[in-house]
Amino acid sequence: MKSIWKTLAFCGAAVMALNPSSVQASDWEYEATIYLFTPETKTAITSPAGRLEGTLSFSDALSNLDMAFMGAFGASNGTWSVLADYMLTDLSFGNDTPGPAFSGLNTTMKTQIFNGYVAYRVYDTPTVQLDLAGGFRWFDTETVLTLTPGLSPGRTSRAHENWIDPVVGLRARFDLSDRWTATAFFDYGGFSSDSESYQVLLTADYALNDAWVLRGGYRYISVDHTMDNGNDFEFSQSGPIFGATFRF
Repeated sequence: MKSIWKTLAFCGAAVMALNPSSVQASDWEYEATIYLFTPETKTAITSPAGRLEGTLSFSDALSNLDMAFMGAFGASNGTWSVLADYMLTDLSFGNDTPGPAFSGLNTTMKTQIFNGYVAYRVYDTPTVQLDLAGGFRWFDTETVLTLTPGLSPGRTSRAHENWIDPVVGLRARFDLSDRWTATAFFDYGGFSSDSESYQVLLTADYALNDAWVLRGGYRYISVDHTMDNGNDFEFSQSGPIFGATFRF
């Protein structure tokens, strides 16, 4: 975690260094968001012993959720902004397996994702704003996939690892009316054959007043990483997202 905060501090210092007059010219504005993401989850581990893949459907997401926390924070000053997003999910679920060789596949996974960005506004009109972003994604997983014995003995694959990938992103905001806006965000990270990830976030946002905004939409995130032991770890989540934002 120390490396995350060092990266955030570096990004903040870079903003001040690149354009200090712009940062001092206007006041900072902040927003904090709590949200619920109830996705379909897929994870897989490929090792010399073979590939194990577990899937949790959208309809079973809440009933198989052991613990979760999801939140985001943003700060903006003129054309610059700093964005942070954290998601913790702890899931356990089972899948059927074909044939009598095994009696099922059990999956337990605790996943943490922290995204940090510095963004700069490159296009601004009364109805459309476009930001370019750069930063990092920290991913931590404790995943265990277990084939339970049938006619064949069971076996287990594990992924206990964390890493940081650099990311670049693009955010677009569209003002549809006095209260309605739409936001689209895309990022891509890793930039190498042994670590690659991307995410898409689309939301429709309704302003209750100057302070509170309700959000609803869709999120997709995909991660593919070669672990230190040479095994390949894959992870993806996709589904609806709902949240409330407080501006101050």
